[in-house]
Amino acid sequence: MKTALISHPDCLDHVTPPGHPEQVARMDAVLGALQDMDLLRVQAPHAAEDDVLRVHPKSHLDAIRRAAPDSGFVSLDADTHMSPGTLSAVWRGAGGAVRAVDLVLGGDAANAFVAMRPPGHHAERTTAMGFCFFGNVAIAAKHALDHHGLARVAIVDFDVHHGNGTQDLVEDDPRILFCSTHQSPLYPGTGAADETGVADNVINVPLDEGTNGRGFRVAMEGRVLPRVDAFRPELILISAGFDAHRADPLAGLALVEADFAWITEQLCDLADKHCGGRVVSCLEGGYDLTALGASAAAHVNVLRERSHGRDAG
Repeated sequence: MKTALISHPDCLDHVTPPGHPEQVARMDAVLGALQDMDLLRVQAPHAAEDDVLRVHPKSHLDAIRRAAPDSGFVSLDADTHMSPGTLSAVWRGAGGAVRAVDLVLGGDAANAFVAMRPPGHHAERTTAMGFCFFGNVAIAAKHALDHHGLARVAIVDFDVHHGNGTQDLVEDDPRILFCSTHQSPLYPGTGAADETGVADNVINVPLDEGTNGRGFRVAMEGRVLPRVDAFRPELILISAGFDAHRADPLAGLALVEADFAWITEQLCDLADKHCGGRVVSCLEGGYDLTALGASAAAHVNVLRERSHGRDAG
């Protein structure tokens, strides 16, 4: 089995105002960096409404639909904008995450990377924010639990910003473990260590500005990886934000490509131990285009190598 790469050209039609960091060129950078890899390439479908309704009420879906413009831009807040192509990209982002879960749990792919935009981990139950509209990773987790009958799913978010939306969508479900490392203080101002969920199922690890790869690895080894191990997940989902890179313009951590490869290896090790190597990763942030492409390639290359290792096993 191969690593699946799920994407769709519609994500290029989500256009943001000039100068906005969450730009079409991000996807060009990611897909360009992955173009020569031997991957199972899959088109992201539109999500089924029932899948999105597992985490968002219909009022939220309707509000996003009503806001979609026929031309120009509509701003939902100072950071979050819609163009005529945004609505399809949003639905395909959620659908791509669900499709990735189906491929991996169905045995059609060893693991998967969902290369779509806009990202999702800031979208709260009834609020689009921080460039995000639907909580793609949370939607994928609920689909794995409710549709495939899993009992435990872990989400690990290493984006430089706290995944407040994902936390909002899963913190009341003890079947889901949500773990986040993130710079603090930083947008959106959430993610304190004392935010622990209904069943100690939320693990937040704030990192000081300037934290480098060594500090990141210490945090992961001390707080996150042992909790994932103890949880014994049947699927590991990753919110793969590459804006903790030292070159990123929106934040102040100091990771490099080798750090993203390292955490991918660690999570794959836990997946091998507990859930047959089943990992689904979804792109979140990353705003320096060169660093984004190189970091995504390092991340996916580990997934690809691990998929080959499973074939050999």
